[in-house]
Amino acid sequence: MSEARSEYKLKTPPDDAISSVRFASKTSYTLIVSSWDSYVRLYDVLGNAVRTKYTHNQSPVLDTLMTESNRVFSGALDGTIISCDITGDQKYTVGQHDDAVRCLEFSEDKNIIASGSWDRLVKLWDARSLGPVGVHSQQDQVYTMSVKDEMLIVGTSSRKIIVWDLRNMGQPFQQRDSLLKYQTRCVRIFPNKQGYVLSSIEGRVAVEYFDPNPEIQKKKYAFKCHRIKEQGMECIYPVNAISFHSEHSTFATGGSDGFVNVWDGFNKKRLCQFHRYPTGISSLAFSNCGSVLAIGCSYLGELEETPQPVPEDFIFIRNVTDQETKPK
Repeated sequence: MSEARSEYKLKTPPDDAISSVRFASKTSYTLIVSSWDSYVRLYDVLGNAVRTKYTHNQSPVLDTLMTESNRVFSGALDGTIISCDITGDQKYTVGQHDDAVRCLEFSEDKNIIASGSWDRLVKLWDARSLGPVGVHSQQDQVYTMSVKDEMLIVGTSSRKIIVWDLRNMGQPFQQRDSLLKYQTRCVRIFPNKQGYVLSSIEGRVAVEYFDPNPEIQKKKYAFKCHRIKEQGMECIYPVNAISFHSEHSTFATGGSDGFVNVWDGFNKKRLCQFHRYPTGISSLAFSNCGSVLAIGCSYLGELEETPQPVPEDFIFIRNVTDQETKPK
């Protein structure tokens, strides 16, 4: 399949940095996109058109998701969490943090929305009633979260990794320091819930396991990626995004170097690298069937001097194959 046919840009992308791209549900090709331009957009990926667009309090939107009941949730720099129906009409303010809401996660298993904030709290919300369920301190600012069924994992500003069980939030299930030395960017739980993948600003990715058994812990490792040697110097780029392929349990990483890599984490192999994109990769999302990868491209202020004009923001939709995503 040619590059042109296998990949295309979505029309009418956001007007400012893309913070999150996510597919709506298990069967849908609706892509939900949040952006620093204060809008939430729902794209019809197959039709290459915006289905719905609405503003979140004129505040930069840092994350968004959709529940099984077709309600969209968004969290913003002003600390608010808004829920809206799929048409963008019936907006409802779910709740508030005292600082920016950096990330949102949905547990379909428990029907709970988790919001993580720079106010050092994770708040839980009932996805149906939209009412509060709990408030849980996280030691430091929440930078990234991931949910799988009853499991919630939180990455904080001090490189702490805190694992919670949504069935018993009295105390964390596990706490540990990141394997990586510098600021955490993204964490994602394995589809089989045995561990997680973590990325940082230093161009490295860690693969870790929950089971404390020493034999299992021997499997954990970290590796360098998203680094480019230019003119005798190695340039190191933040790894901003991770997305798991639901069927193959391989994962894609996106870096500020403008590259997307696909990895077989269990066998410690890189399966492929796509062409270089126009700017850094800010967010990634495999569709639930695994045949499509959405790639959010935005300049994220990595350079000492901002290019003029500031690079445009793009969302690329890539049709991926088993050859690119399946373990060899």
